[in-house]
Amino acid sequence: MARRAGAETYPARLRKSVHRVRSTLRRSGVDYFRGDGSDWIALAALLLVIPAITCGTLLNPVWCSPTALVLPIVAGGLVLRPASLLGLYAAAAAALIVESVRLGPFTDGAVGVTPGTVLTVAACGFFGLVLAQFRARVGVPWRRGGTMLFDLRERIRVQSALPRLPQGWHREMSLRPAGGQSFSGDFVVAARTNGGRTLEAVLTDVSGKGMDAGSRALLLSGAFGGLLGSLPPHGFLPAANGYLLRQDWDEGFATSIHLVLDLESGDYELLSAGHPPALQLHAGSGRWEEMAAEGPLLGVYDGAQFDAVKGSLAPGDVLMLFTDGLVETSERDMAEGIDRLTGEADRYVSTGFEGAAWHLIEACAKDVNDDRALLLLSRKS
Repeated sequence: MARRAGAETYPARLRKSVHRVRSTLRRSGVDYFRGDGSDWIALAALLLVIPAITCGTLLNPVWCSPTALVLPIVAGGLVLRPASLLGLYAAAAAALIVESVRLGPFTDGAVGVTPGTVLTVAACGFFGLVLAQFRARVGVPWRRGGTMLFDLRERIRVQSALPRLPQGWHREMSLRPAGGQSFSGDFVVAARTNGGRTLEAVLTDVSGKGMDAGSRALLLSGAFGGLLGSLPPHGFLPAANGYLLRQDWDEGFATSIHLVLDLESGDYELLSAGHPPALQLHAGSGRWEEMAAEGPLLGVYDGAQFDAVKGSLAPGDVLMLFTDGLVETSERDMAEGIDRLTGEADRYVSTGFEGAAWHLIEACAKDVNDDRALLLLSRKS
């Protein structure tokens, strides 16, 4: 009884009430930024800011001008939903009316509510409403939307990571999206199969470039990563082709090249789906050889056949896989681009090819408005 009486004292009840309010506010804030809750906390805070700004304007309009009302309006455009934003705009309009009445006609002094003030506040409100409607259509709040894009970019980067290779092998990958963007239509998926003895790598170029192809590249990279190693090497491209056909995209084709490399013997197979040829440097002769496999584009027609070309990497040999953005432009055909790429790559023969992938893209296609990717494998002497 004494313990129950102590728990029901006024300080105890006050602590419980404060705890409930704090928990509710924290849960509401977390739900809002996750996109699951209402925005009443942000709306209430901004509705309190408007009368504070109005009081400051009426007391000292020189330091707190009537245009200060754009501050809560801009903030509301970033954090509120469209319906709540309209309520905020109504409060801001009422504040402007109060300020214009109390400050008097703008012709009587420089601190009144001028037509320019009204137009500035209205313009900010219009753009804020456009942003809020876009966020509502996407279905994520402003902060979560940026996090989602960052997460998508990181997933593509992680899926394009190459596995570690045994001693005596070097691999590197460089990817440059079009226009300096963070998303690319080029991607790589790779895995070591057959108990780690075989390296399978697939370089794909999705139709389109940059942001336009980024979402499709993310979907395909996940699907191709699941197929790779789950099927025999000769079954991968037919399965990938069937997957693209089932998507029924308006712009749904892609080029792809599939490398199957035996890490013990150096023997490899290349299967291509409309992709530019691979290039192999033979260390013995110092000459580059085009390794061109035959096959149609992915996602064009069902029942496509993909024929493999075979080769072998001896110690000192190098194999390069790349997308067409690296060697082909509107002013330069693919043959000329390949000649330029091999000419630049010859500079690394004597010093080794470590770090060469990035520099080759920089030298051959620095300012090309297309996605560019280069996968380089070398067998050390």
